Amino acid sequence: MRCKWSEDNDKASLVQCQEILEANLPAIKALDGFQSVNRVVCGGCKDFKIIVTLDAEKYGQMRCKWSEDNDKASLVQCQEILEANLPAIKALDGFQSVNRVVCGGCKDFKIIVTLDAEKY
Repeated sequence: MRCKWSEDNDKASLVQCQEILEANLPAIKALDGFQSVNRVVCGGCKDFKIIVTLDAEKYGQMRCKWSEDNDKASLVQCQEILEANLPAIKALDGFQSVNRVVCGGCKDFKIIVTLDAEKY
C-alpha cells in the first residue's frame, strides 16, 4: 500500500495511515507464506508505504492468466484485507479514490490511494 501524507493538522493523515497498519498487522501476518512487513515513511516526498514479503515458493502456481485450478488463496486474502479496510482508507484526510492493481506477471497486489493534491 502506498499513500501520501501531509504536515497538515499535525500530520493527521500520517497518523491515520499508521493506525490502519497497526489495526491490520494480525491479518497481514496471517497471510499464507508471510515473511515480513515493513513500513517506509519518507519526510521528503511524504510517502507512506507498507511492504509485505511473502514466501515466493507458496505462489509458484500463479501466472499471468489466472485459471480456475489455482485456488488463489493469497489473492483472496489480500482482497479481503482491502475490503475490510476500505472505510478507514476512505476516511483518510483528502481521500479521492482507491484502486486495486493485480499483476499476474510479478505477483503484485497493489492498493493505490489517491489523496487531494492540494492538501499536500
